[in-house]
Amino acid sequence: MRARARARTRPPARGAPARGLASPPKLRRNFATAMSDANASANAQPIRIQKYLADAGVCSRRAAETLIRESEVWVNGACATIGQRVTPGADKITVSGKPVRPPQQRRVTLAMHKPRGLICSNFDPHDDQTIFTVLPREFAKQRFFCAGRLDKDSEGLVILTTDGDLAHRLMHPSNTVVKRYLVSLKQLFPAAKKPLLLKGIVYEGERLKVERARLLAPNAAGDSAQLDVEMHHGKKREIRLLFTTLGFDVKRLKRYQIGAFTLKGIPLCSVKVLAPREIEMLFKEPREVMQNPKSQNPKSQKNSKSRNPKIPMGEASPRQQTWQPASRH
Repeated sequence: MRARARARTRPPARGAPARGLASPPKLRRNFATAMSDANASANAQPIRIQKYLADAGVCSRRAAETLIRESEVWVNGACATIGQRVTPGADKITVSGKPVRPPQQRRVTLAMHKPRGLICSNFDPHDDQTIFTVLPREFAKQRFFCAGRLDKDSEGLVILTTDGDLAHRLMHPSNTVVKRYLVSLKQLFPAAKKPLLLKGIVYEGERLKVERARLLAPNAAGDSAQLDVEMHHGKKREIRLLFTTLGFDVKRLKRYQIGAFTLKGIPLCSVKVLAPREIEMLFKEPREVMQNPKSQNPKSQKNSKSRNPKIPMGEASPRQQTWQPASRH
C-alpha cells in the first residue's frame, strides 16, 4: 500500500502535462520540437558563420562575407566577424534584423536546362521572370543556390542546389571546374584570330579569355560562325564581352557541359535530380577531344536510336528522372 501511495504521489516528469489532463496535440508537437532542437544543439559542432548562413539557405559564403562587412549579421546581440564560429541551435543569428533558423532542409541538387529570357536570381525587382518561376512545385518550398549563372540571353546547363558547400566548391576560383559552350556569331570568325581567344584581352582591368576553342564546320578558308569554347572560370558575360570586343556579335550562347556532366537528355525548361555520382562528375575533367553535341556520325546516331528509343516530352527513361516546369502565371 505504501509503495502504491508513493507511486500515486510521484510528481510528473519535467515538461510533461499533469496527470489526469489531456495533452493538446499542438502542445505535444511544440514540446517534441523543443526537445529535438535541444538535442540537436547539444550535439552540434561550431562552424564558421559564413558556412552557417550558406547551409541555412540565406546566401552563398562569398555573399555572407559581404553582409558581415556591412554589419548586417549579428550573433547573440553582437556584430559578427568573418570566420567567427557559431553553434547551430545554440547561438542566435540574425541577418538584417531577421532571425536565421538552423538548416533543416534536405540536400537536393538539380540540373536545369535554362531557356533564354529568364534570369538566374532568386529575386530581381526589375524582372520577375527567373529560373525559379519554372521550377516544379515539388521544389517550390526549398531554397536553392544557383551555382554558376547564365545571363538572361543565354541558355543551357545550370546547377541548382540546396547544399551550400557544393555551391561553394563549384563557384570558388581555386577549384577548376570545366564549362563548355556553343557560340553562334552573326559574322564569320576567321581561324587566324583563334589565338586571340586563347591569349585573351584586357577589358576594364580584367583579362577575358577561354582555355580552348574550336571552329565548327569551317568553310574552305577555315572560317566559321559557330565555335565550341571551354572555360575554367567564367566572369559575368565574359564570353559575350570577349567576342564583342574583338568585333563579333554573339547571336546565341549555350552551355552544354560542366565537368564530365552534359545537358543531354534534359528537355528545355526541365530539371533532373542529380545522384551523388553525377554530382562528382561536375568536378571531373571531360574528354580531351571537344565534341560537337549537334553533329553526330549518322551511323552511330542510328545505332544510338536503336539502343535508346526517343522519349516523348514529359517522360523519362528508367535511368533518368526529369521534372517538367510548373505552370507559369
